[in-house]
Amino acid sequence: MPARRVVIACDKFKGSLTAHEVDDAVAAGVLAANPETEVRIAPIADGGDGTVAALAGAGFDLVPVEVAGPTLEPVSAHYAVRGDLAVVELADTCGLLRLPGGRLAPLTSSSRGLGEAVLAAVDGGARTVVIGLGGSASNDGGAGMLRALGARLLDAAGSDLPEGGGSLGSLSTIDLSDLDRRLQETEIVVACDVDNPLLGPRGAVATFSAQKGAGPADQELLETALATYAATVAETNGRDHAEIVEAPGAGAAGGVGFAALAVLGGRVERGVELLLGLVGFAEALAGADLVVTGEGSFDHQTLSGKAPMGVLQAAREAGIRAVVVCGRTTLSPTEAEQAGAAQVRALTDLEPDPELCMTNAAELLSQLGGELG
Repeated sequence: MPARRVVIACDKFKGSLTAHEVDDAVAAGVLAANPETEVRIAPIADGGDGTVAALAGAGFDLVPVEVAGPTLEPVSAHYAVRGDLAVVELADTCGLLRLPGGRLAPLTSSSRGLGEAVLAAVDGGARTVVIGLGGSASNDGGAGMLRALGARLLDAAGSDLPEGGGSLGSLSTIDLSDLDRRLQETEIVVACDVDNPLLGPRGAVATFSAQKGAGPADQELLETALATYAATVAETNGRDHAEIVEAPGAGAAGGVGFAALAVLGGRVERGVELLLGLVGFAEALAGADLVVTGEGSFDHQTLSGKAPMGVLQAAREAGIRAVVVCGRTTLSPTEAEQAGAAQVRALTDLEPDPELCMTNAAELLSQLGGELG
């Protein structure tokens, strides 16, 4: 008997389709094959790019805001708000997607735009601000975010440091006297799917800076700079240095997690679980016969806690069969089954040419949806 009620909750196919476009393509295929099926589309996210857009379909309003991009050029972004809860997405404000011409700037890019969006949310009445981390362009330890919120980072001569992680090696003093006082009464929640510390072999620089354009010499400079920055923060706040540097999630987004935890007093929550709760995913599963989730590449990174993994876990807990649609997969059938997927269907099953898969992703996803329907 075909499924009577299907929940479709897919993440984006990076470089090809947004999450909404993926969901719509699969839904179109399901309904074409079985028009009587009740299809529920549930937007999902894990804190990375697409988080705010996903919330737009789950009872949140989008508020436009103009902020500084990663290289300080103005960009138009949004934050999501429901009551006194706001969700701000780093990727949408000053992430890699916002680099002019896609030109990487590992030493000079800044997280200032994220801080400006947080400030706008507080101005708008938010009492809880969720900061979605992922897709960052910067390695500045969240220094730019703190500047936007009123902090000053000074060298030995008392001059403000240039933006970016590359300048933090010259840091002498952090002046927090003008940090927006409303932040003391604002709950800061960091949504991320990594537990990396700030420094060391699993730290922000060692793990993530290469994808932001940092070569070996840049990485050495940035690691030293972030170490100076962390020591200054610890001294300024009277915090235990090891505790704040090694905190899980401190290394997220080039160290923005560190600033949110060590200076703003925030806490980390696993991004996918937090966001699934915000969109009411458990309620969407009620009465479902089948769950369809997926993303561009269903691989070992997915297993580490990306959005589709959260969907698979929720479906398993609810006792609902779940299948995965993806562009490609590198997981064995056993690994997929252990993750909670009863079946995995990849676009490469239909079209072996990866380039054509990306070009014709919507059509191929509809075909897969038809087979599921």
